Amino acid sequence: MNEHLFDLSGRVALVTGASSGLGAHFARVLAGNGARVVVAARRVERLRELTDGIAAAGGEARAVAMDVTDPDSVQAGFDAAEEAFGTVDLLVNNAGVAQPRSFLKSTETDWDYVMETNLKAVWRVGRAGAERMKKAGQPGSIVNIASLLGLGVQFGESMYATSKAGVVQLTRHMALELMRYQIRVNAICPGYFETEMNKDFFASEQGQDYVREQIPSKRLGDLSELSGPLLLLASDAGSFVNGVALPVDGGHLLKSL
Repeated sequence: MNEHLFDLSGRVALVTGASSGLGAHFARVLAGNGARVVVAARRVERLRELTDGIAAAGGEARAVAMDVTDPDSVQAGFDAAEEAFGTVDLLVNNAGVAQPRSFLKSTETDWDYVMETNLKAVWRVGRAGAERMKKAGQPGSIVNIASLLGLGVQFGESMYATSKAGVVQLTRHMALELMRYQIRVNAICPGYFETEMNKDFFASEQGQDYVREQIPSKRLGDLSELSGPLLLLASDAGSFVNGVALPVDGGHLLKSL
C-alpha cells in the first residue's frame, strides 16, 4: 500500500469562502497534507488569522481577497495565487450563502442572491481555474462543495437546494469536458454540520428537535468527517474518480418514508 497516497506535497490549492466554517477546515486539511494553500474570501482579516494558524502548524498559506461574484476580483485572486505559489492545480469551490424562504415568500432578489454565489460563482471560479491549468499544461483537481439538499428536498429551501442541484450537474459537465486535460472535477454533498451559518439554529430548541426527529443518525456531522472525502477527491488516491457527487451525510438520504 502506498503510504503517501493522500500526500499533496507540490500541489497549490485555492479554497474559496475560507474565512470560516467548512472552507477554513478544508484549508487546514489541505495544508496539513502538504499543499501550499491560498485562502480566498471577502473578509481578509479572518483569512490572516487562518494563515497564521496554518503557519504555526508548519504549513504554507497566503490570503487573498476574492469576491466570487465579481469577475475582476476572481481573476485578481488567481493572479495573486500564481504570484505566491504558481499555478493553482487544486481548487475547492466552497463559497456559498443561504436564504431560507418558503417558495411563495421568495423574491427575485432572493433568487439572484443565492444563485449568483452558489451556482454562477462556482462556474466563474471553476472556469478561471480550469483555463489556467489548461494553459499551463497542468493536471489538476476541482472539488465543488454542493449539499445534501442538491440531492433531496426540504421545506423552505427551494432556492438553496436548486442552486446546489445545479452545482451537482455542473460538476458532471465540467468533469466530462475537462478530463481530456487531466483535470478531474467532483463534488462533495455535505449533510448537516455545525458551522457559522447554522449554529444558532442548531442551538435552538427547534434545531435540536430537528436533529432528534429528522436526522437518522441523531447527530450532526463533525468537520473532521469531511477530511477523508476531501483528500480522496483532491489527491492521487482518487485518480480514477471523476464526476461524482459524494454525499457525506451519515446516511441522511436513506431516511425511511
